[in-house]
Amino acid sequence: MSGEGKRENAFLGLGSNLGDRQSYLDVARRQLAAHPAVQIIQSSSLYETEPVGYLDQGWFLNQVVEIETILDPEELLLFTQEIENELGRKRLIHWGPRVIDLDILLYGNRVMNTPDLIIPHPRMYERQFVMVPLREIAPDLLHPDGISTRQHLDLLHIRGDAEKIRLFQG
Repeated sequence: MSGEGKRENAFLGLGSNLGDRQSYLDVARRQLAAHPAVQIIQSSSLYETEPVGYLDQGWFLNQVVEIETILDPEELLLFTQEIENELGRKRLIHWGPRVIDLDILLYGNRVMNTPDLIIPHPRMYERQFVMVPLREIAPDLLHPDGISTRQHLDLLHIRGDAEKIRLFQG
């Protein structure tokens, strides 16, 4: 592991809109926590959100988790993709239905843009399903652009084009 020894905090977005959505999120969190190089620090509540992009599908169940890890961003990406594959994720339709989706939203203050990984996640500031749960667990977190989570969510609300979101009641 190239990040051996240096611990970084990262934020991951988890989502599911097929099958037992809550169970898929639970299993994904357990698999994240089972990795010796990953520690879950905190998890947001679960939120139901309408789909974005491809609209002919059910609502998503979403949450954000904060982790601490010694995996570098590329290793973390490979690990999250392994979890998605183990849970049966199929990439058939862009923004389409999925049993599980794990996105790296933020990784420390890192900014990167490679063919496989962009950090911060390129559309996170446009999505309530990311920003609302992120505000719940890290409202004053300063993002690499110097703007806090709370301020980013305020800007999203000012634009007024956000998807519907509601706290999941189970």
